[in-house]
Amino acid sequence: MRISTSSEELLKVLQTLSKGTPARSTLPILSCVLFEVDNSGVSLRTTDLEIAIHCKLEASIEKPGAAAIPLQTLMDITGELSETRIVLNVDDNQKIELITDSGVYDLMGKSVEEFPALPEVDNRKASGIEAKILKEIIQTTAFAISKDELKPALTGVLFRFETNRLTVVATDGHRLVRYIRNDFEGKEFLGDVIIPKKFLNLMNSILIGSDSVQVWMGDNNLTANVSGHSIFTRTIDERFPDFESVIPADNDKEVTVERKALLSAVKRVSIFSNRSTQQIALDVSKEKTIVRTEDPEKASKAKEEISSKLNGDDITVGYNAAYLKEVLMHIKSQNIVFHLKTAISAGLIYPDTQEPGGEITMLLMPIRLND
Repeated sequence: MRISTSSEELLKVLQTLSKGTPARSTLPILSCVLFEVDNSGVSLRTTDLEIAIHCKLEASIEKPGAAAIPLQTLMDITGELSETRIVLNVDDNQKIELITDSGVYDLMGKSVEEFPALPEVDNRKASGIEAKILKEIIQTTAFAISKDELKPALTGVLFRFETNRLTVVATDGHRLVRYIRNDFEGKEFLGDVIIPKKFLNLMNSILIGSDSVQVWMGDNNLTANVSGHSIFTRTIDERFPDFESVIPADNDKEVTVERKALLSAVKRVSIFSNRSTQQIALDVSKEKTIVRTEDPEKASKAKEEISSKLNGDDITVGYNAAYLKEVLMHIKSQNIVFHLKTAISAGLIYPDTQEPGGEITMLLMPIRLND
């Protein structure tokens, strides 16, 4: 195999492909990028056995062939080169030469036969999801994905595709996010699919608002095409919990508060909370909310008062400050609305004004206060 390409273009593609390699693996071949060169062009691929990334590289082809090249070494040397032409020459023994105007660099590749094959993508159906909407969904919901591998269904995000509606849900058992698009136009695929967090994080890192994205659903896999790059992932073959049954419909206390004011107060007050519980309390009355905490172990406490409006009876409710901060950080509106019932029942948090076509619901479970 022998090709010639721009070092800048090669580095750009390698940086995308590096997101598909495992941080650690017992299989050395997974640390390589597979080059496949034929008359149709130059294809590069990486995989960690869950996700595979497939990219095209603009290059001059002098000799077709294939090579599995250590990705990190190739990316490191390419990153240290100023913009130049770089020739990749690979012989039959997988000895690799990188030839530039400034020097020649030798390294050894690995057997191409060891590299995993592309996943099967039979029976795939178009989803109709758009790049801008997908990025917004990921940024709104991904923080609530569970890290508990014993509950695999919760380690991804549920996408429920309907003809004119898309419902997306993430939960870790402590908080839940439901994002609904009422302006969605479904295509061939209708039904539920749980998409892994790693794939969503990857898409969030490479998607730009102006990008076009095509997403196809297979029997147990998903394929996305973004700006000429193809990304494959297995979906999570588990049953997602009945999220509708945990979203209360009878929370009769309504609290309206400025989001940034509450977030700032929670950040400051939580500094004085117990490190293990991160417990804070909200004392909500008609015209104000007191954010407070106390940690007898450190003999520390803090209290702040902010303006709010309550429709209903006064209430005191406790939350894990870290969870509350994340919820507040992932709502964009100036004001938010809490719907509460009791000190031990799930609270709902909404933006005071929903965006056109979208509807966001955040659920946060309280914690029992020590006092």
